[in-house]
Amino acid sequence: MSLDHAATKPHERLAAALADDMAAVNDMIAARMASEHAPRIPEVTAHLVGAGGKRLRPMLTLAAARMCGYDGPFHVHLAATVEFIHTATLLHDDVVDESDKRRGRPTANLLWDNTSSVLVGDYLFARSFQLMVETGSLRVLDILANASATIAEGEVLQLTAARNIKTTEDTYLKVVRGKTAALFSAATQVGGVIAAAPEDQIAALYAYGDALGIAFQIVDDLLDWQGGAGIGKNIGDDFREGKMTLPVIRAIAAGGAADAAFWSRTLEKRAQEPGDLDQALALLQQYGTLNSTRADALSWAERAKVALGVLPDHEIKGMLTDLADYVVARLI
Repeated sequence: MSLDHAATKPHERLAAALADDMAAVNDMIAARMASEHAPRIPEVTAHLVGAGGKRLRPMLTLAAARMCGYDGPFHVHLAATVEFIHTATLLHDDVVDESDKRRGRPTANLLWDNTSSVLVGDYLFARSFQLMVETGSLRVLDILANASATIAEGEVLQLTAARNIKTTEDTYLKVVRGKTAALFSAATQVGGVIAAAPEDQIAALYAYGDALGIAFQIVDDLLDWQGGAGIGKNIGDDFREGKMTLPVIRAIAAGGAADAAFWSRTLEKRAQEPGDLDQALALLQQYGTLNSTRADALSWAERAKVALGVLPDHEIKGMLTDLADYVVARLI
């Protein structure tokens, strides 16, 4: 999901406030993605890292650490760790989804091959664990290791839920928490942990990241139906792939037998015909599931802002509040 076309850009203000730290993170990423014996590793990694992206997740780690008064060196290690985990998951996701474009450029699996993408992703996961260990914090290692496992679990759950019209909202939320929110919440939480913040502040940082990540993914799923300039995807991509997102799950639950037969044919059997996308969209509008999903996204963004209440007064806190609004800005 692109964040470029909302009214304001708090992620840019956050990047400016954290510019020195982000420069150090970028230097560390460049140094640690190197490989003396396998030059394809930095080639593949540089292709994806060089494609841009907001570096939102590592910025969240840096922001949390600074807001909690940290003045040591290891927030840089943790931010690089978070970015490596994220990059590794993107490499793996593009193989699983058979994607041919990422951030407007050909994917690594298309330019090289699936094997290279998977193995380089594995390398980045290994590098991320080396960086975690260097902090000397067993708690940090526990948080990020758990997040890595949760991400993989969420992707597998999404795989099993795809094309299953019996998928529930509870399962959908588990998928979202796994594939997206787990790394957001870990990114913010470890920033507080490395700063030795009080436990209520660490819990608040986790809650902020969790809610922000859920809002982020719900918006992404909703925009697959609503579209808009610069969102980086075509309307109906998820429908064509048989993904069970919240507007569809709610429409299936609200509909009758005839609707169920339509969803079974188009999603479970993937026997899609011309006009099916328009009919699917009409059903979502008929049952109001686009509006109810929008309300959920706004609610999660509000939860993220509320979670920041116990954190110290700091310019970063205002930026994180604005960021939560920004994620859902195109839905208003």
